[in-house]
Amino acid sequence: MVDNKLAPEEAQRIANYEAIKSGVKSEVGGEIAAEATRPTIGESERIDHIAGNMRRKAVSEVVETEREVERGRALARVSQIVDYVFFVIYGLLTVRLLLELFAAKESAGFVKIIKSATGLLYAPFQGIMPSPTKDGFTLALPIIVALVVYMLVHFAVNGLLRIFAHRKTAI
Repeated sequence: MVDNKLAPEEAQRIANYEAIKSGVKSEVGGEIAAEATRPTIGESERIDHIAGNMRRKAVSEVVETEREVERGRALARVSQIVDYVFFVIYGLLTVRLLLELFAAKESAGFVKIIKSATGLLYAPFQGIMPSPTKDGFTLALPIIVALVVYMLVHFAVNGLLRIFAHRKTAI
C-alpha cells in the first residue's frame, strides 16, 4: 500500500523550491548584470580618456577637411581666372588669324587694335615658319603654332592647379 497523502505535499514543496530557486537565480543574475555594466573607476577613467582622444581626432579631421575644402575653392577660383585669361588669348589670336587669312587692310583701326593687343603674345612665334599665301589669302602658321602652344600651357597650368586642389593627406 502506497501513501498518497505525502505525494501532493512533496509536489507542492518541489514547486515552492523551484519558484524560490528561480527567483533567487533571476535576482542574482540581475545583480551580476548590473555590476557588469557599471565600470570600475579605472575602467571609467580609461573610457573617458579614449572618448576624449576620439573627440579630439574627430574635431581635428573636421577642421582639416574644412581647410581642404577652402583650399579647393580658392584654387577653383584661380583656375577660373586662368581659363578666362587663356580664352581671351585664344580669342584674340583667332581673330588675328582670321584677319591674316582674309587679308584684312593693315590701315584699318580694328586690325591695328588686334595686332597691338596680340603683339606680345605673337612675337615669340613670328617667323618660326613660312606662311603660305594664295590669291592674297595668307595662312599664318605661326599663329596656329602659338594657339597650340598656349593651349598646352593652359592644360599644364590647370593640371598643376588640379594637383594642388586634390592633394591627398596621409592618415
